[in-house]
Amino acid sequence: MKELIINNSLALIRKQFPNYSEEKMEEIEYGLVGLYLTISKLIIIFLIAFLLGILKEVLIFMVTYNIIRTTSFGLHATKSWICLVSSTLIFISAPVLCNLLTLPIWLRIIIGIICICLVFKNSPADTEKRPIVSPKRRRTYKILSTIIAIIFVVLTFIITDNFLANCFIFALVVQCFMISPFIYKIFNLPYNNYINYQLLEE
Repeated sequence: MKELIINNSLALIRKQFPNYSEEKMEEIEYGLVGLYLTISKLIIIFLIAFLLGILKEVLIFMVTYNIIRTTSFGLHATKSWICLVSSTLIFISAPVLCNLLTLPIWLRIIIGIICICLVFKNSPADTEKRPIVSPKRRRTYKILSTIIAIIFVVLTFIITDNFLANCFIFALVVQCFMISPFIYKIFNLPYNNYINYQLLEE
């Protein structure tokens, strides 16, 4: 199904824009594959969440998580099935835990401080296919990610709703794992990919 949709879409684009180079078409194909995987993954996750009666909670956590993910980036699975399984586990289990757990204030403070430090140290975490080469962009993403992390931690103390407060702290914890060198090593993926481009320039 995936190949059929992608190939038909590429054929239509080639017909409409015959002057596109092969390099341009490869970029478009990469984007189409990512879009297809994202949509199919979301359909499965939302279906499971609906059947479990936690669709609203999953949506809230997903939005919260993607706010910090947008600026700090992080690991991308090399295989679509790994991405599907890991995303489903995260986006189903995390909202459930956010509902069940009540974290004491001292524990939120400790977790929050650790997460802010880790976000500052490790963000933005790029990938081999999408390295963030520009020092200015890296610095901007690092500052934005750290600010968002601080806001998330502050919100956990301001918001009285236990689920929402937990969403911010859990989103940070998950993202700290996704940008850590440790998780890249587990999946045998290169870390700090931008360095290779800097070495080539030198």
